[in-house]
Amino acid sequence: MARNADLLLTAIAPAIWGSTYLVTTEFLPQGYPLTVSMLRALPAGLLLLLAVRQLPQGIWWGRVLLLGALNFSLFWWMLFIAAYRLPGGVAATVGAIQPLVVLLLARLLLGSAIRPLAIVAAIAGMAGVALLILTPQAALDPLGIAAGLASALSMAAGTVLSRRWQPPVSPLTFTAWQLTAGGTLLLPVVFWLEPAPPTLTGTNILGLAYLGLVGAALTYILWFRGIARLGPSTVSPLGFLSPMTAVILGWSVLGQSLSPAQIAGMAIVLGSVWLSQRAQQAVPASAPTVGKHQEA
Repeated sequence: MARNADLLLTAIAPAIWGSTYLVTTEFLPQGYPLTVSMLRALPAGLLLLLAVRQLPQGIWWGRVLLLGALNFSLFWWMLFIAAYRLPGGVAATVGAIQPLVVLLLARLLLGSAIRPLAIVAAIAGMAGVALLILTPQAALDPLGIAAGLASALSMAAGTVLSRRWQPPVSPLTFTAWQLTAGGTLLLPVVFWLEPAPPTLTGTNILGLAYLGLVGAALTYILWFRGIARLGPSTVSPLGFLSPMTAVILGWSVLGQSLSPAQIAGMAIVLGSVWLSQRAQQAVPASAPTVGKHQEA
């Protein structure tokens, strides 16, 4: 029962992430993806830091900077490059390779077993995402494909290392550190690559508050908690719920069409998530290589 409760709590995170497209298109100024990413991460991270009033110590400064870069800065940067250069369906399908990468990295860095059923579930999830959002007219751009793969690799590495490096603090504090680090690292990129955004309206501020407080702070607390309790190979396939939520919101809120292929894709995605959990049930979560209380 405790495992099921942990799974359900963790699944809330990717389900909420699926609302990012809707909020971004309906509430935020267009054409400032990195600025939005920075404003999504940094204020939320600073607010959480004010709440926990605890900073990293010793070796954790370097680890938190790396995790913030992998889970937020580099991941979002590459993701937006892929989104701009590829149709959304192609970008999401390329990104859906992440659970496969997590399986490999968890084997290399954590010694986790790789079950054939987990590989089948990950491939099925990719197929389900492709049915959900991939169109026959989708064009392929080499740089966009490379950026999509880089974003998937970045998030996968951040997920596995967040399990390997477990500091002696709560998930709330760990999230505060990573969000602040990720947002801070995005600052010079924003000033370098993007113009100053227009004056924010009340609607813009509402959208940013949702993405920061709910779509970043709350969801990543749940996500990192799930990684610590269940392991990356168990948590990562839950990410398939994100594009499914996006499609459902597009249909229910924006009036977008829902084809039989997309309905089939939803069924396959749900089946792949269930199958991945069955595959991991017999595999105990690997203990982090670095002890919880090891600090420099």
